[in-house]
Amino acid sequence: MDRARSRRFLTAVAALSAALITTLLASSSSGVPAGAAPLPPANAGFDYQIGGAYTPPAGVEVVSRDREDPPADGLYNICYVNAFQVQPDELDEWAPDLLLRDADGDVVIDEEWDEAILDISTPGKRDRIAARVNGWIEGCASSGYQAVEPDNYDSYERSRGGFGSSAAMAFITLLSEHAHAEGLAIGQKNTAELAEFRSGTGLDFAVVEECGEYDECDAFTEHFGDDVIVIEYTSTGLTTACAGWRDSLSIVRRDLGVAPLGGDGYLRRTC
Repeated sequence: MDRARSRRFLTAVAALSAALITTLLASSSSGVPAGAAPLPPANAGFDYQIGGAYTPPAGVEVVSRDREDPPADGLYNICYVNAFQVQPDELDEWAPDLLLRDADGDVVIDEEWDEAILDISTPGKRDRIAARVNGWIEGCASSGYQAVEPDNYDSYERSRGGFGSSAAMAFITLLSEHAHAEGLAIGQKNTAELAEFRSGTGLDFAVVEECGEYDECDAFTEHFGDDVIVIEYTSTGLTTACAGWRDSLSIVRRDLGVAPLGGDGYLRRTC
């Protein structure tokens, strides 16, 4: 089961050249037509159910669920896909050379979640990884989802220099192209530093964890307008998010484990 991310956004990307990034995107894609697929309604009741599906509470219009769960009837459904990392029980399903390795040949692990990082450092590897992830996206579409949420866009921050943000953007562009071809909208997950490039990467809306907690919500609204979904994991974060954006954004607080209703630690609060 894919799990939520709750990380502070780093600022290392600030030193990158915007011109270099724009050039890379232009050369890696013939253009991604964003906005054709229906977007999640803004400022709507939202529930984050990536830890397990359950009947959405009253007032919920938009729900995000793991790709292995069915969409909720009658709602706008976002399909969660762990696109940039690999969970421990899935390591054997990937070719060894597609797992990022350090100088000693050891697989690079996101230690917070014990997930291997996929190696998107070259065009060839990006194509091979995208072929599999795009199959999941096709499954989201055939199941009846309206959008996809590829997680760990910020894996370059944990790659130990194995690749940078330009590789991440080139890879997400491949996913955007395929999602749009399948009739799905696609959301940017976290990664405030790359929000300004959303047009080039074809990202339609944002799904953001803890922007209230870390005072970053405006970094997303600047580029996505009201098409931002906010998940907070603390009372302070929820209070801040609600104080600034209760009338414009979709906001929810969940428990860090994103437990299903009735599960250990389940918590859900709204503005």
